[in-house]
Amino acid sequence: MATTKPRAVIAVTYEAWAQEYLRSLPLEHFMESKGQATQRKITMESLDLVTARRPDFHVFNEILVQYPRPGQKRPGQVVPDNMVVLSGEPLEADSSFNTPLEPARPFWVLEYVSKNNKRKDYDDNFDKYEKELKVPYYLIFYPDNQELTLYRHQGKKYVSVKPNRQGRYAIPDLDIEVALLDRWVRFWYKGELLPLPGDLQRDLDSAKQQIEQERGRADELQRRLEEAERELTRLRSQSLSGNGRRNNGAKPGKG
Repeated sequence: MATTKPRAVIAVTYEAWAQEYLRSLPLEHFMESKGQATQRKITMESLDLVTARRPDFHVFNEILVQYPRPGQKRPGQVVPDNMVVLSGEPLEADSSFNTPLEPARPFWVLEYVSKNNKRKDYDDNFDKYEKELKVPYYLIFYPDNQELTLYRHQGKKYVSVKPNRQGRYAIPDLDIEVALLDRWVRFWYKGELLPLPGDLQRDLDSAKQQIEQERGRADELQRRLEEAERELTRLRSQSLSGNGRRNNGAKPGKG
């Protein structure tokens, strides 16, 4: 579709196609295996921490991406499991991400495939990312057999990214690395593993426990200090009393 039409017209047209696409989806599209759901949760929780540090880093979950196709009236349509867009400008995406109306295109898509529930035609999705959208990075993970592949677009096609010295797959533009850890895809940002809420809660509980221990030690030191001050006061009083008795009992000196 030509982008010379008014933005309002394009927006209305794309919204109509988005609604039509939604109505056409089979029930299987809204179902996912435990492995797919778990990995999606890990991804969102991890990348939310990157969003908090980078205002240009936008993460989407199951959003319809629509894009024009040369010579075609209808747009191309694909729904990544997760998607990252880099943009310093606000995005208009609501019910769908329509590339003619956005300041940036998808930069990274992530998908999770289960042999028990494919949900989507992932082979068809791959072709759309590679040949039509030309998304710079594409990650696909099979939880069932622990297979993880990260692809980088070379201009014409995808090539798989090789692991670095740490055994992780790097996306230098994002300062992010990915690798399998405890059977799930985990994410590193600027060399540090992004924690999950459970990790953060354990750290918080540990910090609270340490604070309580330090507070207890501080209270004990305060108690000892007060005891020492009372003892010092007692000794001074005793010393002054002793000096007074000695002075009172001293014999007068010769004149």
